[in-house]
Parts: sequence; structure tokens; C-alpha cells
Amino acid sequence: MRGEEHIAWKRDFPVRHLLVWEDVHEEEPSKLWGRCAEVEGLFMDPPPLPREILTLRGCPRESLLAQAVVRPAEPVRLMGDVNVTIYAEDHQGPTRFWDLEDTVVLAHQPTPADSERVDIFVGAGVREDAYWGPNPLPDCPRFELWAEALLAADPVGSCLAVDGLFVPRPQRPGQSVHLIGCEPGEALSARLGRPRTQDDDLIRLWALDHTGRTMAKYELEFRITEARPSVLGDTLIDITLADTGDDRPAMAARPVWDRWFHGAPTKPNQWAPFGTPGRSAWLDLSRIGPYGPGIGRSGGTYHLDGQHVTDKPGLLLALGEALLGPGFTYGGSLDSVDDHLGGGPCVVPPFTLIWHHADIARHALARHIVDHHPDRSYFEAAVHILQEHGVTVVLQ
Repeated sequence: MRGEEHIAWKRDFPVRHLLVWEDVHEEEPSKLWGRCAEVEGLFMDPPPLPREILTLRGCPRESLLAQAVVRPAEPVRLMGDVNVTIYAEDHQGPTRFWDLEDTVVLAHQPTPADSERVDIFVGAGVREDAYWGPNPLPDCPRFELWAEALLAADPVGSCLAVDGLFVPRPQRPGQSVHLIGCEPGEALSARLGRPRTQDDDLIRLWALDHTGRTMAKYELEFRITEARPSVLGDTLIDITLADTGDDRPAMAARPVWDRWFHGAPTKPNQWAPFGTPGRSAWLDLSRIGPYGPGIGRSGGTYHLDGQHVTDKPGLLLALGEALLGPGFTYGGSLDSVDDHLGGGPCVVPPFTLIWHHADIARHALARHIVDHHPDRSYFEAAVHILQEHGVTVVLQ
């Protein structure tokens, strides 16, 4: 099914979104459920988590975490996001994961009756990652701590317990999604009186540009709380859906989507005025060229304009524009760049890449590291990947 087939209707405002049913088993083709003029409430920045005080009890003194916190010269205070992984000592029981956001070290002291361990007091926003469901706490739990600010690819320490972790927390308020000016199809009309879709139904919201090209797709929990005549009149309806969770486009994505509605970019650096969240949204909308063995062309010299490469999405966007043109990318990560350089799209090594203003990225990304290259900065890892695939990189 193509969005271009469904954008024509005799009204003064465009079709910006399609509601599309997709078979989760991919055995049947997608089906149009309805067309909508607008959606309100889709973009959302989750509210900050309330700050809480926790105690990491009994951290071994020899661990990287404890050494970083207790060292006399410049002890680590701002730890960023910390992950707590709780698993059974014998690795046979269930595992639970907790995120401590924007963790700050408040104080530390020797663990009572154990001079080889340290208690670390921290402030953080606390959230359990319950993607796999609320697993029970193991009988003999082990608490493992991960902090990318200290070490990217391995745990930085452990502790005997985390005081303040297992306490009830108020449920965060939800935000409904409003489908404005909907023209329902037969299936949607039949479903409007039901509380939710069947288990095998997958409803996606397709965001279209003015030509009908699909810019993005977003999965909806289609739990209708209200359906009423539309404020736009005619025979249209407005539908309110219950909160669909935190996994939504950020508020910074809204102006990016509006820009792309008028068509894919045709000039370089149109992403540059946006901050990092907006650039990430721009990267999500960017397209990857035809991919596969024998598709790419090699040779030639390409110029990367590095004057706006001040963050990771900026590097990926500038690289995609240099090799493929505005609105294109080699993917949303260095792993994707690594993969596509080996088989497409469009431009594959050997070729020459002249990176102008390279020192801007070198300095801006000096503290950003990559899991697979913990000894290199993000900038250095990008250059290494290019060179490893046979690209001649000239830094200017």
C-alpha cells in the first residue's frame, strides 16, 4: 500500500496522516482504516522523573565506581545515567533492570563493619525498565552497576543492595492522542464502538508529506476513549485515544516533520539550525539509498562540510549528505555506516572523502565514545571505520 494513493479528497486542508492496519504475522497486505487531517498530542517530552535519594550499599573498594568516587583528586560527582541490573547470584533466576537518570554522587562513607566496601549516596530519577514484564526479585540478588560516563562496554561495579529502590511510586499522568478530521473506512467504523483492537491487530499512523510519500510510521495502541463529530465539520470525526506510552516523537521533532511535509530537503545543512533532538528526528526521516551487493558505485572525491558537526546525529547527517546528497543517510549509527560501506548504498569504497573543518567534530565529540571502540572518541571511531573500508580520509 502506498500513501500517494490516498491523499486526494475534496477538502480545503490536506491529508497528513493515514491509519493503517498491518498484520503482525505479515501474511496479509496492509489495509487502510482511515485518513486524518491532523494529529494532536503525538509529540511529547516525558516529564522529568522526581528526584530521589538512594544508597548503594557495600560497593567493593577496588571497583572502578568506588575508586572514581572516593579518590582525593577530582572525585567523580556527576555520573549521568546509571543502569542497575539485578540478577540471581547463580544466573539461573529472573533479571530486573532499573535506570537511574542524571545520577549525582552526594556523599560516601565506609560500609559499617566492612572496610573493604563503600556506601555511596546518590540522587537520581528512578525508573524500572519493565519491557520484559515485572519479574520477581531473585532469592539471592546480585546488583550490577553500569555507567557509560565511566566505562562504555562493561559494568563499573556492584553492590550488596540499593536502599530506596523498591518503594511505590506514583503513576505518571498520561497524555491522550487526538486524531482530528478523520474519514473512517469500513473497518474503523465497525471498530469505533469497541474498547480496543484485537490482539493480532497492529495499527500504525503513517505521516505523509504533501505528495503522499510516507515520512514516518508510528505504532498506536488503538484504545478509543471518545469519538465525536469533528471540529472540522463535514462528515469527519475526531477520535481520542488513551495514552500510548512514552515512546513517542519528541517535541523537537514537530518542526522537523513540518519542514519535511513540504518535501524532502534539496539543500545541504538544512538540519544545522536544530539542536541534537531535532537533528535526531531529521536523521529518522532521512532515507537510505538502494542497498545490496553490486549496487554501490566507487571512486571519486567527496566533500564533507563539517562546520555544523557538533554532535553525533550531526556527524551522521553530514556524512550522508556528503556521499548521497541532502535527505539521505547511511543509517542512524556508526554500526549502520560500517554495514553500508561494505555493500552500498550508492557510494562504496574506495573513494576519497575530504572532511572540512574536521577539528569542530574532533573537539565536540571528544568525550563521546563507542561501545565497540572504547579507546576511541566518536569522531575517531567514524574516521577509523571509513579508513578500515578503504576510504581515503583527508582531514582539513
